[in-house]
Amino acid sequence: MARHLIIGMGAAGFSAAETIRQHCPDATITLVTEEPYGYYSRPGLAYLLTNELPQSQLFPRSEQELDRLGLERVTGRAVCLDLQARQVVLEDGRRLSYDALLLATGAAAVPPPFPGANLPGVVTLDNLDDARRILRLARKAKTAVVVGGGITALEIVEGLRAQGVRVHYFLRRDRFWSSVLTPEESRLIERRLTHEGVQIHYRTEIGQILGKKDWRGRVKVAAVETKDGKLLRCQMVAVAIGVRPRLELVADTPIQTDRGILVNERLETSVPGVYAAGDVAQVVDPLTGQAQLDVLWPVAVAQGRAAGANMAGVPTVYRKGVPLNVTRLAGLVVTLIGAVGRRREPDGDLVTIARGDSEVWRGIPDVLVVHDEHEINRQRLVIKDNRLVGAVIVGDQTLSPLVQRLIAEQVDIGPILPALQSPHVPIAEVLRHFVQNGR
Repeated sequence: MARHLIIGMGAAGFSAAETIRQHCPDATITLVTEEPYGYYSRPGLAYLLTNELPQSQLFPRSEQELDRLGLERVTGRAVCLDLQARQVVLEDGRRLSYDALLLATGAAAVPPPFPGANLPGVVTLDNLDDARRILRLARKAKTAVVVGGGITALEIVEGLRAQGVRVHYFLRRDRFWSSVLTPEESRLIERRLTHEGVQIHYRTEIGQILGKKDWRGRVKVAAVETKDGKLLRCQMVAVAIGVRPRLELVADTPIQTDRGILVNERLETSVPGVYAAGDVAQVVDPLTGQAQLDVLWPVAVAQGRAAGANMAGVPTVYRKGVPLNVTRLAGLVVTLIGAVGRRREPDGDLVTIARGDSEVWRGIPDVLVVHDEHEINRQRLVIKDNRLVGAVIVGDQTLSPLVQRLIAEQVDIGPILPALQSPHVPIAEVLRHFVQNGR
């Protein structure tokens, strides 16, 4: 009987387990997870923070459904790979044997880089425990400072505002998420945050976090001191400066890594029988020919399914699709598809890739960009060689499915390029007319 071992019970790990079970009804499938909660939705944490989703609805599978899959779940931390013996060693000394191994260890938040970062009241948002900690601290906090960029930073900002906490948002440069959004898109988000009561501090960095003892003698966050010497009193500091793939388990092994674990088209690592999927896997993008990272839930699910099929003996090639994320920024629904960012413009508020982000978004230079901008409903198309390679759609999402299809199918839109480039021409009407008339 084949023994399948999966390290990690997030989107990639669980999808792999389901796929293995479909192909191998009698196989032994063991999932190792450091969290006691099992499989839950990481994207749902944002809505937990804003009180829009109860904790019970974070779990997409009931305990009965999990039991029917016949999975062995082990709570513990994997600390060592014994590749020769085909075993994984846990922190408590247990050894788990495998015939096929999947590394779905995910990515972890980059720790705060300034003095005082270990004080109670300094938080990141990686998992359910972090979200619960933020909610617990927010019950007593009057003021919080949020540092960082991208989607996670705004998840925390909006979550704290929903809990009635006054929020100061520090940006190191002069606008939000500059490596992905245009100045106009950034300003739209910033105006909405300001309207919600968020105080944005541009070109501001934390020098240190200061603490003081409470009446019980416990040291807690009391203030932040900025690099230019200003003092801002607060009871919480949230940091969202990016995530890094968790590579500790493969350190000092023959498994090849770069920024993540390098895999082939079957999601197999450089060691036969060992696979990687999800946030930790670095997969070649067919558009650029480069191995790139995606920290996207749908990508993790797709990679988990492909890896699971290969582990089960069903040869499956994983084709990296066009990265897509539908998120919410300052109350606006925003869809990001394909290559939308700027490779040459680093984001001062992120030191690595962020959750809900893809390296592919910044992957293609020398493109044509066309806009259709209204007060909150905006479309931005990125075009190269007469084909759509990316898009940002803000607000009204009616056009989103059509744009996704045109990008995925690499349709030649040369015939309508002059119309798209004409001033004040509605992009949506041009694209719909193009498709309705058989391209």
